[in-house]
Amino acid sequence: MLVVASDTRTGQGAGFDDAANQAASSGVGQNDTNLLIHINQSHTSMAVISLPRDLEVPIPACQNDEGGTTPASPQDMLNTALGRGGEKLGLQCVAATVAGLTGVQINYAASVKFDGVVKMTTAVGGVTVCLATPLIDPNTDPPLNITKAGNHTFVGAEAGAFLRTRHGVGFGGDTARISNQQVFMSALMRKIVNGGTLSNPVKLYSLATAALQNVQKSSSLDTGTLVKIATAVKSIGLDNIVFLQYPSLDDPTNPNRLIPDSNGVSALKAALASNQAIQLSPDSLGQSATLNTTPAASPAASPTAKPSARPSASNPKTPTPSQATAVLPGTATGQNASQETCTAKKTY
Repeated sequence: MLVVASDTRTGQGAGFDDAANQAASSGVGQNDTNLLIHINQSHTSMAVISLPRDLEVPIPACQNDEGGTTPASPQDMLNTALGRGGEKLGLQCVAATVAGLTGVQINYAASVKFDGVVKMTTAVGGVTVCLATPLIDPNTDPPLNITKAGNHTFVGAEAGAFLRTRHGVGFGGDTARISNQQVFMSALMRKIVNGGTLSNPVKLYSLATAALQNVQKSSSLDTGTLVKIATAVKSIGLDNIVFLQYPSLDDPTNPNRLIPDSNGVSALKAALASNQAIQLSPDSLGQSATLNTTPAASPAASPTAKPSARPSASNPKTPTPSQATAVLPGTATGQNASQETCTAKKTY
């Protein structure tokens, strides 16, 4: 399943209706966040792959809302794909592009805007994230001004700002934001697994309904399908859920762009095609993440949740490699869901 977040300011409320925001992005917007969620056939592992917006990639020819075809491009930024299709067909264009980059047939897709993220984080009751440093970013709406490190629960508009921040985390930029989102998503996954949400049909249907009310979706995606996907996650276990950034390198000709790492991409495609579990290399946390060596006590694990060891700075928790596991190179950064991490601002 592909999940895309658009950066459009159109119809997003008072905080985004000024001239500067509308000039930055309006209409269909750009696909600034691109997540491919892949569960293997045996339902024993799951990968959530973040594809950077600044990745320079080939984009196929796409049908557009005007009834024509936007020509293919041998190399362009990934976040231009949504606009090539338009309001109605943009999601289809992003899906075709991501399918080519991963070798995965995409069965379901959804696109969400700022206001949808706000409503969905409210529906889940907020997500508590560990902050290793203060979080200050006046560029988000609302501005982030969390002056003390420690656990902080993000909900509603503040959660939306946290997921959008680039300047307040890591070294700044899109890869810092991706790493920050991985910290958030892993905390969310621990919450819903350890809290028993995946074993509660009433909660599942309520959350699935809330999610689909706030997205543009493919015709194949409905509440029942989303519940089935969530039910499949229930038996996987946190150790076998990995959040990773698509293997990429700095573009040697443009420091503000990324290019795919061919070796890492080949390994990723092979793992996805053969339904192998994916493991990241040691010391491959994203740039905004740091291990939480004193995690707070978690809610009692549900009967279906697999226990995970507490990570430490010297011995982070990672699955033991096996013949059914593919270890990706360090150009694929991220973490598994059992690793309790904090988000941090860093300096060179």
